[in-house]
Amino acid sequence: MTERMTIGAAMRAIEASDDDHYGVLLAHGTLELGCYAPRGTDPQKPHDQDEIYIVHSGHGSFELDGKRQPFEAGEALFVPAGVSHRFVDFSDDFHAWVIFYGPRGGERD
Repeated sequence: MTERMTIGAAMRAIEASDDDHYGVLLAHGTLELGCYAPRGTDPQKPHDQDEIYIVHSGHGSFELDGKRQPFEAGEALFVPAGVSHRFVDFSDDFHAWVIFYGPRGGERD
C-alpha cells in the first residue's frame, strides 16, 4: 500500500503491475483504489463488484452495456457489478482512478 495516493504513485503501481495497465494503491475490506491506463485497446471484462471511474486525464468514448457516451477528464462514471463496459477511441493520455467497493454481485437498491 502507498502512503500518499498521488497520480505519480498510481503510475508507478501500474508500471509494477503484471498487466501494465492497472495498479492498486489501497485495499481495505471490500474497498480497492486503483488507477487504470490501458494503451491502444481496453481488454477488461465485467467485474464482480460495483465500481466508479474518475477520469484523471484524457477523453474518448465509454461503452456501458452496449451504449456509448463521450467522456472527458474530471468525469465520474459508475458501473454496476457484472455489466459489460470498456473505454473506446480514447486518447493516449487517458488514465482514471478506479474505486471497487461492496459485496460480490454489487449492492442492491
